[in-house]
Amino acid sequence: MFAIREAYRAGLLSHEHWASNLVSGLIVAVVALPLAMAFAIASGVKPEQGLYTAIVAGLAVSIFGGSRFQIAGPTGAFVAILAGIAANHGVDGLQIATLMAGVVLLVMGATKMGAVIRFIPAPVIAGFTAGIGVVIWVGMWKDFFGLPKVTGQHFHEKLWHLIEALPQFHPATTALALLSLFLVVIAPRIPGLKRVPGPLLALVGATTLQFFAQFDGVATIGSAFGGMPQTLPSFSLPTITLNRVIELMGPAFAIAMLCAVESLLSAVVADGMTGTKHDSNQELIGQGIANIAAPLLSGFAATGAIARTATNIRNGGTSPIAGIVHATTLVLIVLFLAPLAASVPLATLAAILFVVAYNMSEVKHFLRMLHRAPHADVAILLTTFGLTVFIDLVVAVNVGVLLATLQFLRRMAASVETRSIKANELESELSAQGRAALPSGVLVYGVEGPLFFGAVENFEQALAQTHTDPRILIIRLLHAPFMDSTGLQTLEEAILNLRARGVRTILCEANDRVKNKLLKAGILEVVAPGDCVDDFATAIARCDIPTQSDAPITPEPPNTPNRSIEEFLKTSERYLRDDPQRTEE
Repeated sequence: MFAIREAYRAGLLSHEHWASNLVSGLIVAVVALPLAMAFAIASGVKPEQGLYTAIVAGLAVSIFGGSRFQIAGPTGAFVAILAGIAANHGVDGLQIATLMAGVVLLVMGATKMGAVIRFIPAPVIAGFTAGIGVVIWVGMWKDFFGLPKVTGQHFHEKLWHLIEALPQFHPATTALALLSLFLVVIAPRIPGLKRVPGPLLALVGATTLQFFAQFDGVATIGSAFGGMPQTLPSFSLPTITLNRVIELMGPAFAIAMLCAVESLLSAVVADGMTGTKHDSNQELIGQGIANIAAPLLSGFAATGAIARTATNIRNGGTSPIAGIVHATTLVLIVLFLAPLAASVPLATLAAILFVVAYNMSEVKHFLRMLHRAPHADVAILLTTFGLTVFIDLVVAVNVGVLLATLQFLRRMAASVETRSIKANELESELSAQGRAALPSGVLVYGVEGPLFFGAVENFEQALAQTHTDPRILIIRLLHAPFMDSTGLQTLEEAILNLRARGVRTILCEANDRVKNKLLKAGILEVVAPGDCVDDFATAIARCDIPTQSDAPITPEPPNTPNRSIEEFLKTSERYLRDDPQRTEE
């Protein structure tokens, strides 16, 4: 209950703040009303389920979430994936997947994964949100134009069939849709109507017109769904079996990841608007509770809604009271105004989603990234966008994150440098020791950057360019913040190969973290005793101290024919001794 606790500490639960939060909650509920129904229909479920989701999730996130401004409910980002789950697994499958996603979110919050989720790269987020916007926009053509039902398993098939069906548009439906679109987009710019939410104006105007005119052939909530029940949902547990859990594991993780990303983005936006700081892990816990409770009360997946959260802030919401009022208002609407929903044209809800899809796509931001972002980021952006539209959102996000990770590793590897340090660069350090030059036969190499699996090739190439073998090679690790198991193994192999050629290796300036890894990996047993020192001056002094030339092991590469089985096994045993991960590999 981070949000309520923080609001209490800030004095925002006192009586003087009630009025602003009450007004804000009422306005947000009015905005959420048409959106909740529209997102429910687009997701393949009944419109009242959208309202139930907004009520349950909105209440849960306001009480248990990590941002005191967050408003939760159905959102456009979920439409593409939820519609697919409902089509393939039924509404009960959607509810089971949502329930499982809630558990995943709880675990993510409890294990402090909130900060990690925010590291998803911007091109991936922009790509899949723009792709979702396109999918929603095209998916609403049928209701917007009053077209006959089309078939097609893939997006391009549905798009082609919709284009073929466009000449069969229904004039009255299309006229109502265009009127609704006008009211959503233009009306808020008219003086005197700026304070009235466009979606509400469109909903009331088009519904009133349809109620009195009764246009033939115009699909409404009443004709398509039989109206809306004037009751609150009852508790019901979907039938959960092991087979269902296994087949819905992928969709559940997709819902959880999308919920985590969007809710934390919404919380970050709220922080930027208010100068506050949310608790990302508590936010995931709140979202987990919301997505467990919603399907048990006839709802489906929900997350933090950026537009409704921003509306809450702009209208004076300062505490979770606004979110609680928003949920309570929707309860009253369901109990007293549900029969009026029977005349709501589906074309109006489609027009509202047209605007939502455009806003989600962030066309200007998308085009700006295409023009200004590095070529690799543009490729990731377009790949994620294309996969979202034509394949699947889950595949798109996975591939996008994978490509972004590989690109990051490539850039990181390129930034790691292992180079020979010339005597003139060491002049001041040598003069402090009373030396004019390096001792005879001594080379100094420096590792600048983390020595991880992506950078070992640079390290190997640098050491291979020593040409004439020196008597002693000093490796400075001052600027190597960490090493992974591959880097440690490569360093050990390099030291052993150098020792086989009669070159002594001295390691110096490793930080405590790296030194502990060197000790654990057994590398300090490979160098001569005392040849891992804390500073460069000691390393230079060690050059004047002769050591025994025999090393504990002098292995050759594993594929060398002359290498004995005993030597290979002995080296392998040392590699595996303190690194369980290598043992598993």
